[in-house]
Amino acid sequence: MKVKIEHHRKKKDVVDAVDKGFDKAFKEAEGLPVKVELQHKSWKASTLSFQLKAKMGLLSTPIKGTVEVTDEELIIDADLGMLTKFIPEEKAKQMLGGRVRALLKS
Repeated sequence: MKVKIEHHRKKKDVVDAVDKGFDKAFKEAEGLPVKVELQHKSWKASTLSFQLKAKMGLLSTPIKGTVEVTDEELIIDADLGMLTKFIPEEKAKQMLGGRVRALLKS
């Protein structure tokens, strides 16, 4: 799944905002019947690699991906694992994109 979000800020400011707020952005998966936990995140230049765990009842699945910050946009590329069987891709794109957009407003 790929989501692109345009921004009009300095690249460093966007990287800082994503780095500072990424952890808490996924604590409550509002509107989805899952709980999302951050497992790992690391930066290489302006690309964040992350791994989340999505829990739904007794099931859990990893979500892995990257957030690349360019001069004009954020590019989120994520593998949702088994979550795609329970959550429509469009709903997941809205949730993930909304979480990252919220980081840019802070």
